[in-house]
Amino acid sequence: MEIPQRVDSKFRLILLVAKRARQLQAGARPLVQSPYKKPTKIALQEIQAGVLPFEVEEPLTEEAEKAAKMKAAK
Repeated sequence: MEIPQRVDSKFRLILLVAKRARQLQAGARPLVQSPYKKPTKIALQEIQAGVLPFEVEEPLTEEAEKAAKMKAAK
């Protein structure tokens, strides 16, 4: 299994595949034609083909984290 360039780690790849597989199991239509039936295989193919859009959010800074906690406490 090769990690696509858009994905920064194996861990993130696993998370993306798992989330997309759950969507497929819930009835989402596949974005690629696949000979496979298993949602995990289809999700992996979608990510490798580059047709599944996703964003990687940057972690919050300490100041932004404190501000978010203060806002949630109100």
